[in-house]
Amino acid sequence: MSNVLQLSGVSVVRGAKTLLDGIDWQVRDGERWVVLGPNGAGKTTLLQLAAARMHPTRGTVGVLDETLGKVDVFELRPRIGLASAALANQIPEHEKVLDVVVTAAYGVTGRWRELYEKDDERRAFRLLNEWGMGPLLGRVFATLSEGERKRVQIARALMTDPELLLLDEPGAGLDLGGREELVYKLSELAQDDFAPALILVTHHLEEVPPGFTHALLLRDGRVVAQGEIEEVLTEENLGATFGLPLEVRANGGRYTAVRRAPAPAAV
Repeated sequence: MSNVLQLSGVSVVRGAKTLLDGIDWQVRDGERWVVLGPNGAGKTTLLQLAAARMHPTRGTVGVLDETLGKVDVFELRPRIGLASAALANQIPEHEKVLDVVVTAAYGVTGRWRELYEKDDERRAFRLLNEWGMGPLLGRVFATLSEGERKRVQIARALMTDPELLLLDEPGAGLDLGGREELVYKLSELAQDDFAPALILVTHHLEEVPPGFTHALLLRDGRVVAQGEIEEVLTEENLGATFGLPLEVRANGGRYTAVRRAPAPAAV
């Protein structure tokens, strides 16, 4: 398998704050990674590097056989699908659902004077159907529920048939039903042999879909552990990542964690 993402000695520094510190990481074609860590761990910064929307302060970032700093990122970005809150905030208030997806063909948010091929609109319609949003393609994006918006964003991220798909906290703000629907759909995607390499960022263990193959744990901008998911999502590693003694359970490819109760005091 070839590498779709390669980070070597990567650090990101902003002012006096180090957001990422000496990260070495590689993602290969066909792998499905989950990136876990507490707030402020550097997860979103890592994803911005992978999306070619940020350059490292130190180190080398290779994305799809290109090196950041040596490639036109505007030619690279259409090969990368991205769904994030920051991108969703750029969508015009009155944009129709179909246009939210189809405009990804030009890498823009907000349909204006661009002319789209019928094949583009057919692909957008098919993706919306696959994510259960076909009946709402004429709705205004701002009127959708949070769960519906997340699914539209993922359909948009898949519009250009990307080689790398990045999902930044897609479960944020969802209620239990919305989260479970999303996890189910992401599990289907993860198990699709034709799907691109996947990276899912979250800070909730319960949001990890079955079918994901690898995990990267971050704390304070540094790697705690990385590798195959069953070997990484352990009580020891997750406890070190979140700074708590944890009891971790796995069932059918789903994970849960609760704080471990302290041992009773000796009498």
